[in-house]
Amino acid sequence: MTNSHTLSRRTLMLGAMAASTGLLPAFPARAQIQAQDKLKPIKLAWNANAACLAPIPLAISSGLFIKHGLDIELINYVGSTDQLLESIATGKADAGVGMALRWLKPLEQGFDVKLTGGTHGGCLRLLAPKGSGLTADLSTFKGKTIATPDLGGPDRNFFSILFKKNGLDPDKDVNWRQYPADLLPSAVQKGEADALTLSDPLAWVFRKRPDLDEVATNLTGDYADRVCCVIGIRGSLLRDDRAAARALTLALLEAHHLTAIDYRKTAEAFYPYSPKVDIEDLVSMLKSHTHGHNPVGEPFKRELRLYAEDLKLVNVLKPTTDPTKYAEKIYADVLS
Repeated sequence: MTNSHTLSRRTLMLGAMAASTGLLPAFPARAQIQAQDKLKPIKLAWNANAACLAPIPLAISSGLFIKHGLDIELINYVGSTDQLLESIATGKADAGVGMALRWLKPLEQGFDVKLTGGTHGGCLRLLAPKGSGLTADLSTFKGKTIATPDLGGPDRNFFSILFKKNGLDPDKDVNWRQYPADLLPSAVQKGEADALTLSDPLAWVFRKRPDLDEVATNLTGDYADRVCCVIGIRGSLLRDDRAAARALTLALLEAHHLTAIDYRKTAEAFYPYSPKVDIEDLVSMLKSHTHGHNPVGEPFKRELRLYAEDLKLVNVLKPTTDPTKYAEKIYADVLS
């Protein structure tokens, strides 16, 4: 990676300083910042229930957004991905962070939203009953039924890709059945499904059950170094105030670097949003993710291209979509 396409040299120096002292960098108070230079208001859409977005509360509590000159208003968005991207494209929100495998299909439809970087990998899990014969050899899932909270969700998309690459047709050889997230283990217990898949934090809670084993995650095999979440910024903000788009991207990526340095501080910042998971579980869960993997530039475009190829493989993206051109189209380089 070139220096313009990675934070590992500049921001990790800050992180190393923070780690050596046990403290995050100290930032001026809001009033002091405003006296020097007015903060840029930014509306940031997120899902407060998504554990992979835990570094966002850290960025607020540690002053990272203020450090980068931003006044962040969090918008908790629980609607469909199409609605979320439309809200960004039309200016109801300025940016958002979400799952690549949920965003790439709607972005194919032409929303005026660009991706500026990847934030981390991990948080999707495939769980099966102990002693069921369902193992990391995914051919064992042929003819089985998998419970999922969303038939169009990133977990269904990712494990469909993984099944396809392991010789199964994810539409014919595997059955998918939708249940409310809280009821997924019950569906397996009742014999209505043979396995379940979903994202953290509930996936992390379920994997601790004595009757379930974790079979695969979205860090399995070739995906160990692939991001799952991405930063999306509205096109008009990129065109009108590129400095603000750059500042937001830097602040979010730096928050993930600081998470990789001090998982507990991030867990404490996120805990008020995730009462179902205690601090120790949040720390362990965050450690299982790859918050130090934050590609931008050419490395990020490569990962977007690979995901586009994967989604074409399972008939999510159009057959006519060119993965390389598509990755170029939806990416905006704000750091060089």
